[in-house]
Amino acid sequence: MAPRQHGNVQAIPRYGETVRRKIRYVERHGAYALAVCGGLVLLTHQREPIPEFQLPGGGIDPGESPLAALYRESLEETGWHLRAIRRFAVYRRFTYMPEYDLWARKTHRIYLCTATLRAGKPSERFHTAHWVDAGTAMNVLASVGDRAILRQAVEGGLFSDLPYSRFAGCSRVRPGSGAIARECTRK
Repeated sequence: MAPRQHGNVQAIPRYGETVRRKIRYVERHGAYALAVCGGLVLLTHQREPIPEFQLPGGGIDPGESPLAALYRESLEETGWHLRAIRRFAVYRRFTYMPEYDLWARKTHRIYLCTATLRAGKPSERFHTAHWVDAGTAMNVLASVGDRAILRQAVEGGLFSDLPYSRFAGCSRVRPGSGAIARECTRK
């Protein structure tokens, strides 16, 4: 979905469910990572309340900056420390959040990141970290907005020429765990 122009102001693209007229939505802002390493993307798999693959990240707490939220949420969900390179995209979606029992108008800020250090396993209950190739990520991400942003990154050549690849390289670990079980290591 291409953003609409309103005079000199560009509208934030919206993805996902249609707005339901009789629902009262709560405004939720979030920061999410498009963490790339050697052509792979870092995803988190949330097992409950609904099993799904997601870009790491989450809600921005009151008084917290988007980058602080990004680093905190990504570490909790993946066990990885990240370094933001730049804000890559913004989109909005309207959705039900069963873990909070509320309908939300979510504004997603997507940051292009690189992984810098694995601190350990995710501390967030029901989350696991997965390094996957971009094609696999586009097929498994639950959010249509996340898939669209990833597609923009791929079509824009993000995975063909990574100027920041000197920070980290990827190597396969844990034999027998399949093509998506990869881990980033510092060079």
